[in-house]
Amino acid sequence: MDRARTTILIVDDHALFREGLREILEHEDDLVVVGEAGTSEQAVALATAERPDVVVLDVGIPGEPAAVTAAAILASVPHCRILVLSMYDDPAVVRELLAIGVRGYLLKTVTGQEVVVAVRGVCGDDERIVLAISRESLTQTNASGPRLLSNRELEVLSLVAQGMSNHQVAHRLRITEGTVKRHLRNTFAKLGARSRIDAVNKAVLASLIVPPWT
Repeated sequence: MDRARTTILIVDDHALFREGLREILEHEDDLVVVGEAGTSEQAVALATAERPDVVVLDVGIPGEPAAVTAAAILASVPHCRILVLSMYDDPAVVRELLAIGVRGYLLKTVTGQEVVVAVRGVCGDDERIVLAISRESLTQTNASGPRLLSNRELEVLSLVAQGMSNHQVAHRLRITEGTVKRHLRNTFAKLGARSRIDAVNKAVLASLIVPPWT
């Protein structure tokens, strides 16, 4: 297999949809589908075995809820980017999945080319989150305010606030840089932040961390 290509796992319980999406994705020279799954259990098993760059996950697959499936995949394959496809325009679901570390939430009304762009977008930028939802849902998602950060996320963000790089944070906390990046992605999603500085400022305003300049 050409390692320069982005590897993708498609997870949906409708075989016809999987086949159509596979055809769209593999029409692109830089993308290759390495597997298909129709249930939560199959998705986790295939992701663990194939270690794809991207998992395109239907929110309503049989088995465990999408949030549980996504969390299991990320625990097994930390570098993986998960893009959720859904028929449901529900801001609560969007918030839950973004908080876990999902990198995108797209309604199934998007075009095939929009899925291709989303795949390339999350692979080309470690901090990018892609949303293709209604304006109303997006407003509700962003207007919900900061959600509680985990203790580890607070530790990471506090060190970032001190000007530390991902490498320095990883060394201080004795974790990998990939884990630091994942914590930051989760933090950005929870705070609705677009950058490290934005996340620090929002966390300070919400009294989640102590300002480094005090």
